[in-house]
Amino acid sequence: MPAGLKDELDSLPRAARAILRRILVHGPQSRTELAQTFELTLASLTRLTKPLLDHGVLAEGSAQRTPGKGRPRLPLDVLASEHLVVGVKLTGEDLYAALTDLRGDVLTQRHVPLTSTRPDTVVEAIAAVVADLGAPADRLRGLGVSLGGRTRDRSDVVRAPFLGWNDLPLASLLRQATGLPSVVDNDVVALTESLHWFGPARGHDTFAVITIGAGIGYALVVHDAIVRGAGADLSGIGNHVLDPHGPAQPGSPDGTASAYLSSEAIRRAGSAAAGSDLTYEEVMRRAEAGETACLGVVRAAAFQLGRLVAAVADIALTELIILSGEGIGLASLAPDEVERGIAASRVPHAPPVVTEIHPMGFEAWARGAAVLAVQDFVTSAADRETAPR
Repeated sequence: MPAGLKDELDSLPRAARAILRRILVHGPQSRTELAQTFELTLASLTRLTKPLLDHGVLAEGSAQRTPGKGRPRLPLDVLASEHLVVGVKLTGEDLYAALTDLRGDVLTQRHVPLTSTRPDTVVEAIAAVVADLGAPADRLRGLGVSLGGRTRDRSDVVRAPFLGWNDLPLASLLRQATGLPSVVDNDVVALTESLHWFGPARGHDTFAVITIGAGIGYALVVHDAIVRGAGADLSGIGNHVLDPHGPAQPGSPDGTASAYLSSEAIRRAGSAAAGSDLTYEEVMRRAEAGETACLGVVRAAAFQLGRLVAAVADIALTELIILSGEGIGLASLAPDEVERGIAASRVPHAPPVVTEIHPMGFEAWARGAAVLAVQDFVTSAADRETAPR
């Protein structure tokens, strides 16, 4: 990484970093457009963007001519491919890595089974995969890591039950092992940031994300910033009771979202319905093929997902909810049941809920982790969560 480039960006005025984020998220912008957006004179805009041009973060694009408007405009754009980041998603058994450019476009990926969840072993594995991705050292800007659990200050792991970690200064360990600026956050938070900056939620200042997989994840964006709090990354939504007479789950009340929707819950219910021990993947394949027993399980779960969506819409006062995660296929198999669950639980005369289903595998979670590194590179800690986009 060029010496001091991250420090140089951090030292720029907040307005300069806001301009950079605007161009990064929304694409090439003319100086006139930027000046109007940020209520600046063209002279002030030129002063603010000059260091970004000098450092090779921004560049002038091809001329755009507007008929009858005189000289052609030269839009400013981010040199996304000149600045690369690595994202790593950790599970209890595997490491998924992605090398992306500054707009989160994936250039190459890796999947590495973990031989151990000991912190030193995992850190070594991450350092090895960063090297294996083959990014030129002078273009590599940072490393983002996401995992299921609670984190603090995008630096420390407070608790990661799937990995058996507590109070681990992971970002510091990664910086020592890789030499890269490193950030660590909850995996649903990272995925949500990716959807917000470079995905289907771009341009929306309020929306929620529900993820289905081994656990049930939830994140909320309000006023263009993700909502943070002491319990925001604990996946507590999995304990939300959908039906007090529903299936039991050890350590939780009966009928929770996890008891209906998690991959293990689907596996148990599908196995019971089919009368044989099935894997989660087998249940879903049989449901997709139209087998009555497994399809009934999936449709029942999709109905409860709709009820969960309605609860989130009522409480969070958001009308856009993105459904994602490696287990969200149940919503794709039974979208009518999701809608029926929403209708059954939504308060009368409430505005309609817009649900968007975006199935994705672990590689997309790794891209989310990479977006953490992008954010760390182009923003400072002081303005990361409050900057306009």
